Amino acid sequence: MFEYVKRLEYPVKITNPNPALAKFIISQYGGPDGELAASLRYLSQRYSMPYPELKGLLTDIGTG
Repeated sequence: MFEYVKRLEYPVKITNPNPALAKFIISQYGGPDGELAASLRYLSQRYSMPYPELKGLLTDIGTG
């Protein structure tokens, strides 16, 4: 049986902004092995997925 519950693994609460950490995180999004490329691969794969519940899973992974 397959069950998918959409929720955050760890709750997020930002109290103090950290520009140095933000710069590092943004750097991880670029390039062919970055998070943006991976996200776009998940979103493009959802169009060939035959099962609707798994299409939703790939959409949530790609946009989350």
